[in-house]
Parts: sequence; structure tokens; C-alpha cells
Amino acid sequence: MKFYQVFLCFISTVLCSVYLKADEGDFSVAQPVIPNRSVNLKDFGAIADGKTDNATAFKQAVDALTQKGGGTLIVPEGVWYTLPFELASNINLYLASNAKILFSPHFDDYKLKSKKYRPMLYTQDAHDIVISGSGTIDGNGSAWWPEAERFKKEANRLHLSNNTSPRPRMVQFDHCVRVRVEGVTLTNSPVFNLVPMLCEDVTIDHIVIYNPNNAPNTDGIDPSACKRVVISHCSIDTGDDCIAVKAGSPAGVVTENILVTDCAFGHGHGCSIGSETYSGLKHMIVRRCSFDGTEIGVRFKSDRRRGGLVEDVTYQDLTMRNVGEAIVISSYYQGTTTDIGSDGGTQKAQPITRTTPHWKNITVKNLKAVNGTKDAGMILGLPEMPAELITLENISIEAPKGLRMGYTQSVTLSNVQVSAKHGPVLIADKTNVGLKQTN
Repeated sequence: MKFYQVFLCFISTVLCSVYLKADEGDFSVAQPVIPNRSVNLKDFGAIADGKTDNATAFKQAVDALTQKGGGTLIVPEGVWYTLPFELASNINLYLASNAKILFSPHFDDYKLKSKKYRPMLYTQDAHDIVISGSGTIDGNGSAWWPEAERFKKEANRLHLSNNTSPRPRMVQFDHCVRVRVEGVTLTNSPVFNLVPMLCEDVTIDHIVIYNPNNAPNTDGIDPSACKRVVISHCSIDTGDDCIAVKAGSPAGVVTENILVTDCAFGHGHGCSIGSETYSGLKHMIVRRCSFDGTEIGVRFKSDRRRGGLVEDVTYQDLTMRNVGEAIVISSYYQGTTTDIGSDGGTQKAQPITRTTPHWKNITVKNLKAVNGTKDAGMILGLPEMPAELITLENISIEAPKGLRMGYTQSVTLSNVQVSAKHGPVLIADKTNVGLKQTN
């Protein structure tokens, strides 16, 4: 029996399990079911020379499986150059060992219209989709990053609100149900690597994401307006947020039941929530994760233009080393914070709107951070909407500067130890109401 046939028997057994639970008490995530049949990309005329366009072969293979009711598309060893292509329902895109899907570096291959590009690997309005194996998806990002840097510098010079140049996302699922991505490596994305958007029942397990730490806006995993998402045993080292859970649905779809567990984060901006939170987020857990060299560890970010209610979130059992800031909860993303937390607060309250950031019932516990490079972090709400019901418990942070707080209500610090090399360990003024501190 050939290897891929053995693999199909194994993967069929795994994926036909209707639900996956990570730990006792976790919410259930429905798993995709893939029919036990397969096709090989080579059977559709694909050539693994790293330069022949195989987009037609990918399309024909997906169409052939769709006509049969679905199955596994085997991408064998080799470098399979391609223009953008799409997956469909009941498909498992399986990348064998030493298989690489290499996307075109040419901008015009993705352009939909002025300043808008289609994703490289896209799936829309589908169900039961898998990307699996031990191969690599490569977005040829180095072709895009110099222009992105130029665009950013010019936008900053002109003080524009958006300094991110348009680029194609590498892997995107849009309005899909029962999605699983496992085992593969994603690298060199032009911008965001993996984006489930308005999806339900998403499992991302044992994948590696790597982009150079100076590759602009190359977020690792960005679930947006999704329900029931588990991200587990992933290793992410990238040029922006390692994970950024967003709630930016114009239709008001709430992001809920998100679990990030047993992941390792290297370079990047941390395991984040935001910056779009205007459609609301609730019930999220981040646990048993490590951070090494990350700019920020625990991160909540939004502002008055894109905020909303984020509630019932727990980060626990975290280890950090050489992290810039251990904990950041901020309603001033890309805004002014220099005069908060030092002189009683000089920011003016503004009317509360549907995009006012609101952080509520947030817990961070069992966190140890050593060799911090900037400060312990900050918790900053707004004068019109304080960050409220925040609990820090069993926290140990080594950092050059202490923990800064402003515009909060009902913050509890329990067994919080901050070793600040310079200045006070806690910088909190009268904008903090109901602050409790116990050891």
C-alpha cells in the first residue's frame, strides 16, 4: 500500500470524529468529514519545476473531486508554482513531505481592481475543508514587502489614518463551516498568513508560521467574526501580530468561543485581541503558551474608531522571556497615552458611541515574565469608558519599568510581583477607581 493510501485511512479516521475537545470543560468544535477518495495533482498535468503555472491543474483537480462528492487532493513532493486558486467543500488539500506550493510574485496576478487584491488560496461559502500534511505554502512575500515599506513611510509622512498597503492575504476562509488546518508550514506571506473570516468550527493545529520579523503586517492567524475556534500547538514567528482575534463584522456578528492553547510565539506583536472589536467579542481563553522575543505578550488593542465590547477573556499559565511588554490593555491604539497615568489624567471624555472600546471581565493569571525589555505593561481605558473588572493574579514580571494604569474601574491585583529596574513598580493615579491590591 502506498504512503498516501495509508495516510488517507488515518486521516479519514481522525477527521470523521464529529467533535474535538481540547480539555475537559472546553466547548466542542465540529470537525470536517472528508470522503475517502483521492486524486494526485500530477494527474492533471502539473509540473513541479518551480516556474510552470499550475493554477489550471489545481482547479481541475478540485473540480474533479467536487464532481465525485469530495476527497483528498494530494500535492506530492516538489515545488508547485501557481497563480491564485480556490478550494471547495469536502476537500482536503494534502501537502506531502517536501511539497511546496509557491505562489506567483507578480502583482497583476491577484489584482481585482484598483487597490484591491484577491487572496492567494481562497475558500468561500464552503463546508468541510482541510489543509493538511507536512509541506509548505509560500507566498513569495519578498516581492511585496519593499513596496509595503515605501507605502508605510509615505502614509506616516502624510499622517494618513491607514499606513498598510493593499496586498493579497495568503490563505483565507470566508463564510465557511468546519475548517481544519494542520501540520503545514506557512511562510513568506505578502500580508496576513491565515484568515478565517465569518467562519464557524475552525481548528488550527500543529502548524508553523514564519515570516521575517521585519516583514510588514504579516500577521500569523487572524480569526475575524468567527465562532468556535481552537488554535493549538502552533509555532508562530512573524512581522506583526502572532495571533490577532478580531471582531469587525459590519453585520454585528459577535466573535465568541475562542481557545488558543499550547502555542509558542517568537518575534511579533503577541497574542492579540483587536484592533477591530466593534461587533463584540466574548468567551476567549489563551493558556499554556510561551513567548520569546515577542514585542508584547498579552495584548488588547482598539480605539474610539473601531472599538466595542470585549468581555469574559482569560489569559493563563503563560511564560515570557525577552518580551517588550508583558501585558497591554489599551483603548488608545495608535493614539495618545503619554499624559495618562502620571498627573491625574488630562484626557477629555467623549460621547460614548457604538465604536467606543470597552474591556470588561478580563483575567490574566499564572504569568511569569523574565528579562523584559521595555516595561511591565499598561492598562488604559478611556475617561468615558474605563477598563473594568480586570484581575491580575499570580503574576511575576521582570522589566526595566513598572506597570502603568489609567482610567480603570474595579481592578484587582492579587500576588502581583513586578521587579522594575527604574521607577515605581505600579504607576496608577486617581483615574483608577476601586483598585485592590493583595499579596
